[in-house]
Order: sequence, then C-alpha cells, then structure tokens
Amino acid sequence: MKTPYYIYSDWSRYFCFCIILVLTGCQHHPSVPTEFADTDSLPHIYPDYTDVTIPANIAPLNFMAADKGTDACVAHFTWPGGEAVYGQDNKIIIPAGEWRDMLAAARGGSVSIVLYTHCEDAGKWTRHRPFRFHVSEDEIDPYVSYRLISPSYVGYEMLGIYQRDLTSFDERTIYNNMLVSGERDGQCINCHSYQNYGTRNMQFHMRQSLGGTMIVKDGVPKKVNLKTDRTISAGVYPAWHPTLPLVAYSTNLTGQSFHTKDVAKIEVQDSESDLILYDVEANTVSTISAVGNELEVYPAWNPDGDTLYYASAHFVFNDSLEKDFDAINRYQEMKYDIYCRPFDRTTKRFGEPDTVFSASAVGQSATLPRISPCGRYLLFAMGGWGCFHIWHPDADLYLTDLYTGETRPLEQVNSPQAESYHSWSSNGRWIVLSSRRDDGNYTRLYLAYFDRQGHAHKAFALPQHSPEFYHQFLRSYNVPEFMVEPVRISPQEFAAAARREPVQAKDE
Repeated sequence: MKTPYYIYSDWSRYFCFCIILVLTGCQHHPSVPTEFADTDSLPHIYPDYTDVTIPANIAPLNFMAADKGTDACVAHFTWPGGEAVYGQDNKIIIPAGEWRDMLAAARGGSVSIVLYTHCEDAGKWTRHRPFRFHVSEDEIDPYVSYRLISPSYVGYEMLGIYQRDLTSFDERTIYNNMLVSGERDGQCINCHSYQNYGTRNMQFHMRQSLGGTMIVKDGVPKKVNLKTDRTISAGVYPAWHPTLPLVAYSTNLTGQSFHTKDVAKIEVQDSESDLILYDVEANTVSTISAVGNELEVYPAWNPDGDTLYYASAHFVFNDSLEKDFDAINRYQEMKYDIYCRPFDRTTKRFGEPDTVFSASAVGQSATLPRISPCGRYLLFAMGGWGCFHIWHPDADLYLTDLYTGETRPLEQVNSPQAESYHSWSSNGRWIVLSSRRDDGNYTRLYLAYFDRQGHAHKAFALPQHSPEFYHQFLRSYNVPEFMVEPVRISPQEFAAAARREPVQAKDE
C-alpha cells in the first residue's frame, strides 16, 4: 500500500509543478492587446530605462509602468531574429536566460520595446511610442562593490561593504561591522580600494572599536595602524598604485556641521588634510605633501602609475587655534582645485605639484579626480564649495580632456540632484556614479556608457530584480568601485583579522 501512495504523491507534485510552470509562463508571456489607443509619448517607466545604452552582460533591466492608475502593462520586445512579450500586473520581469539570449542576438544593435499600459479607471489600453535598449559591444566589469549605510549623520551601528555581480542580481557581503560590533562598541567601516581592479590586493578602513586599516596583500588580510607620530591621522581616502605595493592616502581632521533650513542638511569639512604614501611591503609611511594652508585630499593614480592626481584647497585660517570653528563658519570659502604630481617609481619620490584644473578660478570646487584607463580623460565632481559633494544638490560630474584641455559637464549623466563619487570600468567604456536623483535623500548607483568619441550616454539605475526595489530599500549606496573578480576572503576571515591587534606602521 505504501508504494502506490508514494508514486501518487510524486506524480501529484509533478502535476502541480507543471501547472505552476504554465501559469508562470502565461504571466511572463501574455498576449499583445488587440484594442488600444495610440500616443506619441514615451511611456513613464521606473526605473527610467528608455533609450539607454547597456552592456551585453548586464542583468535584466526589469521595470514597471509608473503612471498613477496603471494596473497592467505588456511589453513587446523585438530584436534581430527574435521577439517576445512580457507583462505581469504593472511590471515587466524578464527571465535571466531569455534576457541573455536576447542581448547576445542584439549585441552591437538594439532591442525595441513597445509598451502597452492599461488604466484601471479608463478601462482601456494605450500603446506608447517605442523605445530602445542599445546593446554595446563593450562589456562591463562583472562586479561592483559599495558600502550600504542608513541615510543618517551618526548612525553606523549596521554598516556593510558588499559586492554585486552585475551579470545577475547576486549580492554578497564583503565585510559587515555587525560581526564585531556590540551596543557600546560600534565600528564604522568605509573607503574600500583595489589594486588595478583586482581583489587580491585591497584595503578598507575600520574606525572606533577595533579600529585600523584592513590591508590585503596577495589575498592575506592584515590590520594596520597607519597613524604615526608624523601624521595628523591614519589614512583616510585611499588609492592603490596600479602595479606597485603602494597606497596613497589623504590624512584628514574632519568635522561636520548641520543646517537648520538649507536643503543640503549637512556640511562636512576638513580643518587639516595632507597626503601620505604607505609602502605595504616595508610597512612604512612617508609624506607626499603637508603644505600649510593647503587641504589636500582624494588621491588618484593615472593608469601608468607615474602621476598622482588629487584635490587641494588653499585656505588661510583666521584663527589657527580654533580651526574647526573657522572651517565651519567659512565653509563656503573652501574651493578645491585639481593638481597632479609626477612620481618616480624607482625612487618612490614625488615631484612638484602642477595645476590640472582650477575650479576656484570660476568660483567652484572640484573633487574626486579619476583618470580613465586610457589616460586621456579626467573625471571629477564639481559644486559650489567644499569636498563632500554628496550633500550638495548642485554637484555634477565634469570631464577634462587631458589632450586638449577642454572641460565640460557630462550632461547625459547629470541630474538636478547630487552626483558625486564615480569610477571608471577597467576598459574605460563604463562609468558608475553615486546619484540622489530619485528623491534627493537616498544615494543610488547609476551606470553610463562612455563611447570612443569621448561622449557619455544616458545614465541608468543599477538593475534590480524587482522594479520596486528602490522604493522600498531604506539604505544609501556609496563608494562604488568596479572589480574584475569578486573578493574571495570571507566576512568571517575579515572579522577574525579585525579582532587582532593592529600592526603599527613606521615612519620612513
């Protein structure tokens, strides 16, 4: 009697599974409406993926009809040699396998999408003007990493650095401070950096409880104290040399002040800031620049590793004993320019500074210089003042052609809200940036194609499986960095290294 029962049970499960597959298939592949009204307007979708250029190896760009009252939508996709129809309530969810086949066939061309939306109140369908996904021949690096943080000013009880597989929706933890933190011994973590897009040599900072800099050399993590008798702080903003075991840092004494009315809410400013160089193998720290009345910050190497770029503000303090208050009261006077210094890779010595872009000459402040992998383009953020542009709605990304000297805004990338931290992909064809364009409060990641003619294309949100994800996710992204491989050290290994006493760096 038992055998027939188990056979019946297995067949029942199989039958139910088949029914689910059929129903799921119907949801993914509905029919195109036969009666509808035409409109010449593009559909209002979220995220806005209309007419974007995307890599052939990106995860599906799922989206939803965003007009109020829309209760259903159907999208007809066509590409060279194929077509498909998708729709599930007011969302367009594309199965990963079908998406990969679609982009492979459309690579170097485009996918055309016609969206039909149904309004519950009107009781009818509307067919919108077609839009396209332009599929680039240039692939994107398979991984990006970032920190996730609540959008508060002092809340760091739960922080993490994560890595996302851009070819899928897989997100994994690199390190989370909850592994070592308690109620009274919170740890802040930030500023991860990699050597030449690889992860066997990398670093990130830990502050407060169990503080130190996590240095990974050849895949082995080690906690180091970079504060020495000659530095004003431990290393803060990092930049791994592309080939040598060297990391350039700024050292900063940073404060923050709060506005009661200003839309920017908060101001972050330095009262002191220098540049140092850490030799990972020798465990030594040397000074790159410590000039009085200069606030040097945000180092970045060129691809050859023979030039260091950075931002610096010339600021003469009125009160040398109360620099913090002076910086708070005069924060709008802090205007940063972009400089560079030549670097001798044999002697490990730097030359004199040279001005690359004088933002202060036009009443602006430029920060976060990043050089394209081809060495031709300087990408930076610019706003009215200061060095922490994530809080400034006027901050935009700008591009300087180092061959011609021309500087221009990245109009296809910028928005009315803050654009700040940004990085190049390893092939120089993609940019990832932090933006608050959604609501002015939460920072999200956007990707943009950068073509061979030096033009950026329309930025699009980092895709998520659910189109409603960003409406529901109450944490901000920051410090996005492309990677060609994942971090393979487990969070538990990092936590074990974090609990050890730090190795003290030495002055050179």
